[in-house]
Amino acid sequence: MKPSLPAPRPASDGPTTPAAQLRAHAAALQAHAERLRASADAIEWTGPEAAAFHHQVEQLAHRCTIAADALAHPATLLDAP
Repeated sequence: MKPSLPAPRPASDGPTTPAAQLRAHAAALQAHAERLRASADAIEWTGPEAAAFHHQVEQLAHRCTIAADALAHPATLLDAP
């Protein structure tokens, strides 16, 4: 069973509109992608296994970035008059 991640919690004065909530989720996913890349870059491990690991982490970070973009786009549509 995969553990589920809780949704980002807005500050008490945080986003309340649907568009703002989508942006908050997008920002959390983008930050997660950046943390994944930074953590993988910090590992001083070499060899074929290391290259495969870095590739998998980059793929996961890329998926987070794609998901962040996918959430940000509808947020802009919700803001349109």
